[in-house]
Amino acid sequence: MAVVAAALVFALGGLIWSYSLSGRLTSQETALIEAKDQNRKLAAELRETDARLHVATDELGKSLGLTQKQMDTRAEELIRREQAQEAHSERLETATKQIGQQVSAVSSEVTNVKTDVGGVKSDVARTQSDLASAVSQLTSMRGDLSDHSSLIARNHDELEVLKHRGDRNYYEFTLSKGQKKPVGTVSLELKKADPKKNNFNLEVTSDDKTVQKNGRGVNEPLQFYSGKDPLLFEVVINSVNSKNQVTGYLTTPKNAPTPPTISR
Repeated sequence: MAVVAAALVFALGGLIWSYSLSGRLTSQETALIEAKDQNRKLAAELRETDARLHVATDELGKSLGLTQKQMDTRAEELIRREQAQEAHSERLETATKQIGQQVSAVSSEVTNVKTDVGGVKSDVARTQSDLASAVSQLTSMRGDLSDHSSLIARNHDELEVLKHRGDRNYYEFTLSKGQKKPVGTVSLELKKADPKKNNFNLEVTSDDKTVQKNGRGVNEPLQFYSGKDPLLFEVVINSVNSKNQVTGYLTTPKNAPTPPTISR
């Protein structure tokens, strides 16, 4: 009995499943038939639309005096123009973006340059302030010919300060006893030096004239006139190194002649 009952249950389930499947198949067939009908309607409408378009094209061609081939050619040309315009628009957009990027880069560079210029201005102002401070510390001495005092440098560093002022020419030198040495546009010769007393005898030759500067001390401006239009030159001996050697510098006005450059 149990086997028979189980068989009846399975049979009943199979009938129900078959009935359900049959219903779904019927529904799918109905949907397929409706889709086919819809496709036929769309195909008919498409044929009708195509026919109307063909008639309209023929009428337009006749009114314009154009053949179908000519109209197709015109249509292809219009399509090519539209495609070319789209490509041109894309290139223009790309170029615009590139220009924008370049402008941004240039703006950034300009900002950096402005920052650098501001830094340079600050450095120049600081340098000018330092130079003014250094100049104020220089010693002012009265020359042996002029009634006015002039700033002198007592060493190489102070001479660099004077050079940076830019108002005169400066020539450093070292003289050995008995050697007539060209310095600038004149010649200098050490005749005697006393390192204990820090004095010396110097001979200056300028414009074929020789002037003796005897018994002079270190850092004393030794003045003389030189040139066709006489200009005031100064020699300052900063150090008597030994009985045979002294070091110092020659200073001349900015408009004074300069020594010729030897070309090689």
